[in-house]
Amino acid sequence: MNSNPIGIFDSGVGGTSIWKEIHALLPQENTLYLADSANAPYGPKGKDAIIDLSIKNTEYLINKNCKLIVVACNTATTNAIDFLRNTYQMPFIGIEPAIKPAALQTQTHAVGILATRGTLTSALFSKTSGLFASNIKVIEQHGDGIVELIEAGKLFSEEMRSLLEVYLKPMLDANIDYLVLGCTHYPYLMPLLLELLPNHVKIIDSGEAVARQTKAILEKHDLLNSGFTKSKNEFFTNGDPKVMQSLLGGKFKVDYLAF
Repeated sequence: MNSNPIGIFDSGVGGTSIWKEIHALLPQENTLYLADSANAPYGPKGKDAIIDLSIKNTEYLINKNCKLIVVACNTATTNAIDFLRNTYQMPFIGIEPAIKPAALQTQTHAVGILATRGTLTSALFSKTSGLFASNIKVIEQHGDGIVELIEAGKLFSEEMRSLLEVYLKPMLDANIDYLVLGCTHYPYLMPLLLELLPNHVKIIDSGEAVARQTKAILEKHDLLNSGFTKSKNEFFTNGDPKVMQSLLGGKFKVDYLAF
């Protein structure tokens, strides 16, 4: 099983930001990435629908003999990962907004979080925020429309810039010094965010932490790939393959898959 792939799924192409961190840390590992772009974003769909979509993605990856599954979607993690872990006998890695490090490090006692509606309204996010951010001001912003623009290949459009300006204004008015990105699509906004935010505002996402946790769980279960052959990295989407190919720098083939 050690050479079996790591399975990764997201509600679209955003989880490739997580894949990049995993591939950088574990270049010998085979990977299989599944983008459910036809159903993006998951946020507005409600908990039951998100669980159903997560089951569909998980069972596809299990049928492809994946040894571990990374739920590279904040909304799917916060709504469905407990169900997945209780249903399937394999390791799952989840992802949720990195509110803890922002809350512990803020000097202005104000942090912003940009996330999908499904993440911000979840019980898991509420619990994490209550544990670590009860003594600071947290400005939450639903990133409505961002995922749709990225999935449509409009990452650096004027429409995206205008949307971000509106979403960031209440955070800047509150004097935040940390911005937490609560969706795996959002790290691709980094060039725009660096233009729009003052230099003192630090941006945090969960990618590196997820990669480290993936390595730790593989080690714990003795699943690290010890082979020395070049890794195989497969990408599938039920959306437009060109969008994912552009985010991957054109270095990998992306196949269309109706699922």
